[in-house]
Amino acid sequence: MDRRPRIVVVGSSFAGFTAALKLAESLRTGGQGPEAQITVISNTEVFTFMPSLIWLPFRVRTREQVTFPLRLPLERHGVALLIDTAERIDRGTREVVTSDRRIPYDYLVIGTGPKVHFDAVDGLGPDRNGKKGYTHSICNLDHAEDTRKAWDDFLRDPGPVVIGAVQGASCFGAAYEFVLNLAYQVKKHGLKDRVPITYITAEPYLGHFGIGNFGSARKLTELFFEKMGVAWRINQVVDHVEQGNVVLADGERLPFKFAMLIPPFRGVDAITRSPGLGNAAGFIEVEDTYRHRQDERVYAAGVAVAVPPPGKTPVPCGVPKTGYLTEEMAKVAAHNIVADIRGEDHVKLPFASIDAKCILDAGNTGVIMTADHILEPRSHAWLIPGPEAHWAKLAFEKYFMATHKRGYV
Repeated sequence: MDRRPRIVVVGSSFAGFTAALKLAESLRTGGQGPEAQITVISNTEVFTFMPSLIWLPFRVRTREQVTFPLRLPLERHGVALLIDTAERIDRGTREVVTSDRRIPYDYLVIGTGPKVHFDAVDGLGPDRNGKKGYTHSICNLDHAEDTRKAWDDFLRDPGPVVIGAVQGASCFGAAYEFVLNLAYQVKKHGLKDRVPITYITAEPYLGHFGIGNFGSARKLTELFFEKMGVAWRINQVVDHVEQGNVVLADGERLPFKFAMLIPPFRGVDAITRSPGLGNAAGFIEVEDTYRHRQDERVYAAGVAVAVPPPGKTPVPCGVPKTGYLTEEMAKVAAHNIVADIRGEDHVKLPFASIDAKCILDAGNTGVIMTADHILEPRSHAWLIPGPEAHWAKLAFEKYFMATHKRGYV
């Protein structure tokens, strides 16, 4: 009978994939397999490099270029992959419950990512569950491919465009990259005079990003928008979306032929169906070790983690949890599970103290962003604009895909 500790990782994107492989690496003894049973529960068989989804609608990338199969890199490192959907967590019996099985664990890592909350605004998002939606999305691979079809249609019959992030959203970087890539494509197709572009956001100013006062981000973002012909509206609340119009809270209608609006995120159903696991929004309150505040056998990383906004804004804004931030959280969680098993000390890394590394792509240029802390106070926050940012993102994409598909994180 295998008496090794059982570690179950729910989710297989940046948080789950990183945590599983770091656990396997840290728990490997000599030439043997890991000194724990590690199982990843995933509702998909492929890893998707989410930062590249901004390019899919414009046919700059394909599905095959931004994904790779999960099984080989995981199993190569002694990690089992179970394709299933977690429905809830039974913390009393320490089991992950799916539709037809119960998977026991000694330690649990929750790296599920978010539930995309289109229902926050009537008419937001694509059609879903019998509800009509009028805007497009790049929040997952299928959404991005559907948006590509809509973009192809738009090029045959262009008109006004509305892009942005609604109240409560947190993934502002994707919205900025998408609108700047769209503006680049509009110019490339010779449509600049026929396609007015409006960016709407819940942020109190451009370049707030849900984190606030990031160096010269406000000035630089405004300069990019002016140069690329993008009008902007800040502190906006979207009341609803109807066919051809984004309707704001004050009743103003912004007409569109094409619209992409980032929604708020919520915790996934497996968390909200598990009493005491998450907060009211379905996110998990963790210590600086990324261990659950009330359950020493449960850890979490990535979007599933609850992070309060650093300050109040006129319109609610969430805090972004990028792929880099997610991987840093996952590494700390993995380290501390190993420490639990071996009786060693935990390490701590408060979310606010994680360093920031980000590239904002704008088609053929962009901005490299780096800071010592993602949230204030910071000793530095540097922004480097120019075409080197675009090339840096391309290079990082290739590096990430080449290493991760071989199981290195």
